[in-house]
Amino acid sequence: MADKQVIGFIGLGFMGHGMAKNIRQAGYELWIKGRKNRTPIDNLLAMGANEATSPREMAEKCDVIHLCLSTSAQVEATMLGEDGILAGARPGLIVVDASTADPASTERMAKALAEKGGSYVDAPLGGTPVQAEEGTLSAMVGADAAAFDAVLPVIQTWAKTITHVGEVGAGHKMKLLMNFIGLSYGALFSEASVLAAKVGISPAVFREVISPSRMGNGFFETFMAYVVDRDRDSHKFTIENAAKDMGYLNDMATGAGVMNVMAGAARQYYLHAMSTGHDQDYVPHLSDRVAALNGIDLADFAKK
Repeated sequence: MADKQVIGFIGLGFMGHGMAKNIRQAGYELWIKGRKNRTPIDNLLAMGANEATSPREMAEKCDVIHLCLSTSAQVEATMLGEDGILAGARPGLIVVDASTADPASTERMAKALAEKGGSYVDAPLGGTPVQAEEGTLSAMVGADAAAFDAVLPVIQTWAKTITHVGEVGAGHKMKLLMNFIGLSYGALFSEASVLAAKVGISPAVFREVISPSRMGNGFFETFMAYVVDRDRDSHKFTIENAAKDMGYLNDMATGAGVMNVMAGAARQYYLHAMSTGHDQDYVPHLSDRVAALNGIDLADFAKK
């Protein structure tokens, strides 16, 4: 292991655990920091990982630190806090931000780290927790050429498809565009499923017709696995995170001076679900909220 970089990982949630596991299994010395849930931490410790007490300690020990957090606010706190990464950053440190984040914040963090002699890489993810465990995620990378080359072997431990999108911030911009499409699908599929039920077409028949057509796709399949089969965990991405990402997307569009009617409309569905206490439900569960707004029980229709 002496010839390999020392890797840190902060954020061991649905995606982070699998990514960190694959880094460790590739033979890298690994330092980790989680939150309240000890299960992924203890699992990685059993594999030979080390636990850091703070981001600062991790920065003092590691060559590359991965962040896989929920919001830009969390990323900024991890970077800028009293015991944050910048407090312990050494020249040459590379931070790989795999979160889905606000590109404007990403650029600020990159500038702050550069002042310490380090490099910031945004490498948000495409895929599922299962793919994270398998090491077959996709990564959209924003970085200068030197930083990209330096971290590519590490990213290859957890990603099968890696695209160097452009300079710092480009990866997060691309991820927001991807989520704009996917989360708008979520709103569209919710409306369409509810309308189908309202006019007497069951969710099962709706899926049977759409799935093999040109309108079918992977997102449709996992979405309808909940609508029809009531598989609660078919697409484990929370409504809270969906609303956050659509907020970042809308901010990006505003900054670019782009009219974004569809993105604004889709975001309202997720905000409504959050305001009615469903923030920790998953994206396909939005269909139930749209159904309730229209006075029907979609689960009951799914039985027909």
